[in-house]
Amino acid sequence: QVQLVESGGGLVQAGDSLRLSCATSGLTFSTYAMAWFRQAPGKEREDVAAISWSGGNRYYADSVKGRFTIFRDNAKNTVYLQMNSLKPEDTAVYYCAARFTTHYDSAYSSPTTYAYWGRGTQVTVSS
Repeated sequence: QVQLVESGGGLVQAGDSLRLSCATSGLTFSTYAMAWFRQAPGKEREDVAAISWSGGNRYYADSVKGRFTIFRDNAKNTVYLQMNSLKPEDTAVYYCAARFTTHYDSAYSSPTTYAYWGRGTQVTVSS
């Protein structure tokens, strides 16, 4: 079955960096668009970044533009989220998600379009 496993979260200070990884199995990774979402306590889930199946198209939420980078390694079936200049407001559980794509090499930001989800990894940024 399809599995997405996030790792790399932790407790860091404001200004620090973290790299999240999402290892996938049970799917043909190169045919899936991938994305990262996050959910803070008491808040709705929000999009963070997305990447097309080829890696050629990317999307970033305004709140993370210039600080976060999403990239993928199709040979390793893994998508990453490099997070720099972390802020306390980045504190959340981060989830990766996968969406099968056929015709378009697009990055999709809507969570409702993603069929597969990981269990999440906690990122806590202290001030």
